[in-house]
Amino acid sequence: MTAVLESYVTGKWVVPDGESIPLVNAVTGEEVARFATGPLDIAAAITYGREVGGPALRALTFHQRAGALKALGKLLMSRKDEFYPLSAATGATTRDSAIDLDGGFGTLFSYASKGTRELPNDTIYLDGPVESLGRAGTFVGQHVYTSRPGVTVQINAFNFPVWGMLEKLAPAFLAGVPSIVKPAHQTAYLTELVFRVMIDSGLLPEGSVQLLCARPHALLDHLDGQDTVLFTGSASTAAKLRSHPNVVEAGVRFNAEADSLNCSILGPDASPDTPEFDLYIKQLVAEMTTKAGQKCTAIRRALVPNVLLDAVVEATIARLSKIVVGNPAVDSVRMGALASMDQRDEVLRSLQRLADSATLVFGDPDSFSVEGADPATGAFLPPLLLRAEDPAAAVVHEVEAFGPVSTVIGYRDLDDAVALAALGNGSLVASLVTHDSEVARKVVTGIAPHHGRVLVLDRDDAKESTGHGSPLPTLVHGGPGRAGGGEELGGIRGVLHFMQRSAIQASPDMLTAITGRWTTGSARTTTDVHPFRKHLEELQIGDTIVGGPRVVSLEDIDHFAEFTGDTFYAHTDPKAAAENPLFGGIVAHGYLVVSLAAGLFVEPNPGPVLANFGVDGLRFLTPVKAGDALTVTLTAKQLTPRLSADYGEVRWDAVVTNQDDEPVATYDVLTLVAKKQD
Repeated sequence: MTAVLESYVTGKWVVPDGESIPLVNAVTGEEVARFATGPLDIAAAITYGREVGGPALRALTFHQRAGALKALGKLLMSRKDEFYPLSAATGATTRDSAIDLDGGFGTLFSYASKGTRELPNDTIYLDGPVESLGRAGTFVGQHVYTSRPGVTVQINAFNFPVWGMLEKLAPAFLAGVPSIVKPAHQTAYLTELVFRVMIDSGLLPEGSVQLLCARPHALLDHLDGQDTVLFTGSASTAAKLRSHPNVVEAGVRFNAEADSLNCSILGPDASPDTPEFDLYIKQLVAEMTTKAGQKCTAIRRALVPNVLLDAVVEATIARLSKIVVGNPAVDSVRMGALASMDQRDEVLRSLQRLADSATLVFGDPDSFSVEGADPATGAFLPPLLLRAEDPAAAVVHEVEAFGPVSTVIGYRDLDDAVALAALGNGSLVASLVTHDSEVARKVVTGIAPHHGRVLVLDRDDAKESTGHGSPLPTLVHGGPGRAGGGEELGGIRGVLHFMQRSAIQASPDMLTAITGRWTTGSARTTTDVHPFRKHLEELQIGDTIVGGPRVVSLEDIDHFAEFTGDTFYAHTDPKAAAENPLFGGIVAHGYLVVSLAAGLFVEPNPGPVLANFGVDGLRFLTPVKAGDALTVTLTAKQLTPRLSADYGEVRWDAVVTNQDDEPVATYDVLTLVAKKQD
């Protein structure tokens, strides 16, 4: 007997008591492993995640969590050759495996990078600007995100046993929330192998990840309002889970990524003699055959102009005829098996339902060639292309055959195409292939409310396009309506999904202490040592330098105009400037004001400040005229050490005022400041 897959819970590998079911190679039908059907102590696993994993994760800053994700990604990428052979047992070709394995590892890298670049080296994330709540400025508000002390429960699908785990794990881990992974049993043997390497690495805090390779008895029974469920699967199962008492009554956050009848629309301009026509056919065939069509983002509905219907069907058939189905180990094979015989049978049942309103124009599920394998023991199907008899027939917009199946549907005009796309009742992704910008605008604005992501493909972006069916860590992965109504990815948005946003109301000093970022109205500290002479560890939030006053002369304004070439009339033409109701005469260039301010706070000698790398939020508030005297107040606002460098980032609050103490410019100065050398 092959080994029963183990679960990793409460810090140890275990196999529950009871029977197990066989998991077979999708290509050969041979047993690969067994999956336990007995119960696990789910309550203990959830408690362990909350009490052990959660505190360990929350003790780390965003940057430390990002560093762990990066290290994990490097390790898994270096070991990927160990995973590919077992991935082939799922029916995946080498290209299919790369999407699952390399795609999953790449998601770790992406979130590691975004965590370092876009999140602070802290455990709290500030959302938006400070809100003034009182006239005197002593009462202010700030929205903040903090890590919730719960767990994230993943309930994953069979088609992406690695990517499906890691694309959910990465944002939750970065948010400081531990994950409990429940893989689909059909391909859990690959999940378990990769997970074992993760645990053996010691890179992740104990309790931050757990694995359930067993039946999910009472999986949701012990969750509460601090927990999150991430589900990938059918809409019907999602509906059942969403109605669980804990989800409904206890406020468990529930994110579903459900089945989706995604469409791809061929623009009316994309005739057979255009590059866009060829792009459309290539994309459609790729989406039908990649992972044997077992992708939640695959093209199920190909919407094409009625006048191009015959040409699209003919070209698609010609390309599908070249697809070799069979054992992924054979070099000529371009499409492998479905994940299981049960899945193949499910696709055939859906095909029967589609046959009521569509004609099969390519592929015969009862008679087809299989290279290097026995079609009687492997879960094989050929690519199956249908042509809708009635474009608006409900079945072609409601039945998803989760395999290498797509239906070509004709449309009359763009309004009709938009209406047909909407009949899917919400999808993860749609694509539009057109080189006409007016077509793109009309269609995208029409279909966007029904889709989580829209790809516009043409000759200009084709070389760099990642394709219709490729979710990206930086963009939303999810969709409205039937697609589940959730969002799993989306860059930092995906991280914040696991955190709690709260409105903090306090005095400026208290808000500064709580958030770690200086707030206008808070105390400033001036010392004999210029802040630019301090190393990163020596700087304190609130350290301030005041420079000025510096009188701006007409000669300064004239010189700046001549030197820079900025001879806009407000700076050079007294009559025209006087007629401008905003200025009433010659005024200084805004960038002259900023330049003069820099001269008032700069410390010119070599020291800890290595570079100025930009300004944020620059606003010019009051015109500066010749004779005005400028004073600048520069305050250390936020300190962000870089873990992997001998310097960090310092954000300074800059306020430039005139002789009447009116703000004329406000902005943040960004500098790189060296750490002390040991």
